[in-house]
Amino acid sequence: MQTPPRVLTVAGSDSGGGAGIQADLKTMLALGVHGMSVLTAVTAQNSQGVQGAWELPVEAVEAQYRSVVDDIGVQAVKTGMLASAPLVSAVAGLLAGIGVPVVVDPVGVSKHGDPLLAASALDSVRTELLPLATVATPNLDEVAQLTGIEVRDESGMRRAADAVLAFGPRWALIKGGHLDGDAVDLLTDGAAEHWLRAPRLDNRHTHGTGCTLASAVASGLAKGLSVPDAVGGAKEYVTGAIAAGFALGTGIGPVDHGWRSR
Repeated sequence: MQTPPRVLTVAGSDSGGGAGIQADLKTMLALGVHGMSVLTAVTAQNSQGVQGAWELPVEAVEAQYRSVVDDIGVQAVKTGMLASAPLVSAVAGLLAGIGVPVVVDPVGVSKHGDPLLAASALDSVRTELLPLATVATPNLDEVAQLTGIEVRDESGMRRAADAVLAFGPRWALIKGGHLDGDAVDLLTDGAAEHWLRAPRLDNRHTHGTGCTLASAVASGLAKGLSVPDAVGGAKEYVTGAIAAGFALGTGIGPVDHGWRSR
């Protein structure tokens, strides 16, 4: 049997199964690639929020990465929760020169507003990690953290994209899901603009959307798709997953990563 494309996620664990490593691997399975993982942090997390977070030692992150990449190899990498400046620097060092597409989801806060990245790590994200990104996928809260720009409309998304691109990624995908109206995202490399729109769905169970979108983009790139095609396919997949999002626990439930098979 032919080996499927291989995608590596470097991210934290969500014990509730809706976001983080768990969402990444579910997305990769749903999209027909083989998912592998480097765990950076463990969280105690459920539908109500994050009750605790513990980052792994740099040596543990480096050992996981070398174990996977040196033996199995990868066609794309996605980064998520990196927690601290030492971890950001370590991951950036590992990814330098890897030679495959890298999707950077600069995770700063959880769906519930809990911090997942130390403020002291922001400079490392800007100067060390984002320059390595094929695609950076910040939401509007993360845009504000990284650039200081508060986006309130679509013209603000253009300014945000320019500011993110100034840090060095080849493409910026600015996620406008927190704006009113349709769920609109802007993908640009500074020259071409691609606006991706979907109806805003009446479903509060959206935990894991950011992780899922970034992993879906990485999966498409691992299959050899262009960045616009990979992002377009990811947007379609995430929109369906949001539509099928379900209640779990007493708070915000997850998107349904398996919606296409139900």
